[in-house]
Amino acid sequence: EEDEADLEELLGPSPLALGPGAQRVAIVHPAVKWGPQKSPLTTAELQMAEAVALVDTLQNWTVLDKIIVPTKNPNKKFVFGKGNFQVLTEKIKKLPHVTAVFLNVERISSLTKKELEGAWGVPVFDRYTVVLHIFRCNARTKEAKLQVALAEIPLLRSNLKNEVSQRDQQRGGSRYIMGSGETFLETQNRVLKERELKIRNALEKLRRKRALLRTQRRKCEFPMVSVMGYTNCGKTTLIKALTGEAGLQPRDQLFATLDITAHAGYLPSHMAVIYVDTIGFLTDLPHNLVESFSATLEEVAYSDLIVHVRDITHPETVLQKATVLSVLRNLNLPSHLLDSVVEVHNKVDLIERYKPTEENALAVSALHGHGLEELKQEIEKKILTATGKKILTVNINLEGPQLSWLYKEATVQEVEVMPEDGRARVKVIIGSSAFGRYKNLFPNSEIFMS
Repeated sequence: EEDEADLEELLGPSPLALGPGAQRVAIVHPAVKWGPQKSPLTTAELQMAEAVALVDTLQNWTVLDKIIVPTKNPNKKFVFGKGNFQVLTEKIKKLPHVTAVFLNVERISSLTKKELEGAWGVPVFDRYTVVLHIFRCNARTKEAKLQVALAEIPLLRSNLKNEVSQRDQQRGGSRYIMGSGETFLETQNRVLKERELKIRNALEKLRRKRALLRTQRRKCEFPMVSVMGYTNCGKTTLIKALTGEAGLQPRDQLFATLDITAHAGYLPSHMAVIYVDTIGFLTDLPHNLVESFSATLEEVAYSDLIVHVRDITHPETVLQKATVLSVLRNLNLPSHLLDSVVEVHNKVDLIERYKPTEENALAVSALHGHGLEELKQEIEKKILTATGKKILTVNINLEGPQLSWLYKEATVQEVEVMPEDGRARVKVIIGSSAFGRYKNLFPNSEIFMS
């Protein structure tokens, strides 16, 4: 009960929650013209389009204006040069009923935030704040909510420093709290540290519970396929198409899936597999956010195969691929998993006569079912290699114990009975260790490789 009370407290209203109210947002994108911070795989217009998509994901948020401003160094205090900053400030102040500015950078310091809000007279959000707000709105399970709470800690720390510097300016130095020997900053930092520890402990308990479920799933010997990709690339639609699960409702928005969800499907040989839907990725997704969701992404390391889904119609599809592969490499996954990734080019129904240029990539339309059979065959081939399973046909004597042994130790696909000679032809999927035991127990059995 104490644990539950602690959990409820951690899952309570966030001090950073932006609230359900409407926001009329001006999006400002600092366009780096040259230098190491300029990405060769995208343009300022495409980066702005993604920022607009983020805002459109949020209910009651509307984009008032989109402003691209050139800058040499987006890391300086005012982000832009003096002249550009002045022009931008005048433009924002003239906007009718603007309630916030979304500055399309990964993170801004508390000092920069304070300066910009002072100049523009409205709250200023960075990508971290906006993505975190989307996560907060989409979190359904306790685990997702805890991971959002964990991702908030760096922002709370940053806000605290800002608050303390303001107090110091107003009162002339830090005050000790009621003779406790602790300054306000020390007390608040301790409270934050305790909160972070409680969240990590609660996540660890949920992680152990999931590890137990994973062990039970392993005992059933269901292979696991992790479906990954850039946010809104069509992962959920593809899983729905592969499994026929009517209850899956894909949503055309960024970060619709925050939790790991598992869905059963069958491969051409009737082998049952579990498809795992995972959180989508985003360029410049702040490191703390990725780290907070590492518990969710940990599941990927235990899968037998990764399917990487790409929205091949997206103008930034190459950058999106690089982003996903970069995150996968940072997850310290086993090399055999990274080497066997199945790449799926989705939404090919929107491109006339599409042919993948990448070797081994499969063209698919999850929405219309195009290319699904080839994809299932490829998944089956890779799963058999990864798990060491074999598809065999064995001739058995119906009076002997072989059939019941196979039902117990392998997956029986089909049984063709030949009543005239009391025998049967049995098609099975069998693991290598079980296959070794079978050959030892029944050395005279006729075996045919499929």
